[in-house]
Amino acid sequence: MTDTSPALHPHAFASDNWAGVHPEVMEAIVAANVGHAVAYGGDSWTAELQGHARRLFGPEAEIFPVFNGSGANVLALQSAIPRWGAVICAATAHVNTDETGAPEKTGGLKLLQVETPDGKLTPELVDREAWGWGSQHRAQPLAVTISQTTELGTCYTADEIRALADHAHEHGMLLHIDGSRISAAAAHLGTNLAAISSDAGADLLSLGATKSGALGAEAVVLLRQGVGAGIDYLRKIDLQLSSKMRFASAQLNALYGGDLWLRSASHSNAMAARLAAGIEATAAAGVRIAYPVQSNAVFVELPEATAQRAQQRFAFGAWPTQPSLYRLMCAWDTTEADVDELVALLAGNQG
Repeated sequence: MTDTSPALHPHAFASDNWAGVHPEVMEAIVAANVGHAVAYGGDSWTAELQGHARRLFGPEAEIFPVFNGSGANVLALQSAIPRWGAVICAATAHVNTDETGAPEKTGGLKLLQVETPDGKLTPELVDREAWGWGSQHRAQPLAVTISQTTELGTCYTADEIRALADHAHEHGMLLHIDGSRISAAAAHLGTNLAAISSDAGADLLSLGATKSGALGAEAVVLLRQGVGAGIDYLRKIDLQLSSKMRFASAQLNALYGGDLWLRSASHSNAMAARLAAGIEATAAAGVRIAYPVQSNAVFVELPEATAQRAQQRFAFGAWPTQPSLYRLMCAWDTTEADVDELVALLAGNQG
């Protein structure tokens, strides 16, 4: 039997996925565990969620709960374009680097990768792969996907998303947002969710929840009519249709029915900002912040000995493509004491 003593499960900086379930989300799950309810989304919790989606993203929005972020991305993109379609993405995008080929193998989608300096696409970068329409020898570029925030922790502004959406639409493409951390982006920018999605011209969104404190729930949001053909059937085909959907919807309601999504993201962002400020203030030899801190992620270059010393207390890892680069992730439950202790360790002050 697993020992649940808190001392055996210390806070870490490896991933916001390591954090537990937010108490308000857990309360919502327990509250939904009452009697019988119609399966497969015919329940009142899922109906309530549809109302929240339209309030947050506009009157045309439709939301489809799923189990996980990779499933949301595959389902969204698969519903957006036909089998001969291709998706333009940053080379660092989660769909390209962290989904084990799921877009290709499950979704039947060709990914067209573009190198970026900071994880962010621009219209000019999109044009590197936006060509070949009408050629039977090339997968047709029919969608652009961006991660908000990016895998490097950077954040698209509303104007940047609008520019990408307009450019994609001019070329007959759709814009999809992988919003596993869109809450962190909105908190950083001081804006609402619609401003960096539907209002900025995006067509569909993978809405994150797990990283904000959910147990295991994400969603696909169709932001306007005419996109997402067959998504009801594809969700089943892609093994993302929950029979007891009320429990996924209850989690999403807890996060997005009020301001919990914003409170969780604002806290994790604040802890990342505190961490970055502490690292910069100590100015330890060989320690350098690598990318702008615009979310709950801090990317820092560390000497191996420094990293190993800190890892004796806190779990975190090196970025796969650059061994000297480490990602430090803050979560909804990261504390100031956690941050200050890590800063001291990276500075060589072990108390």
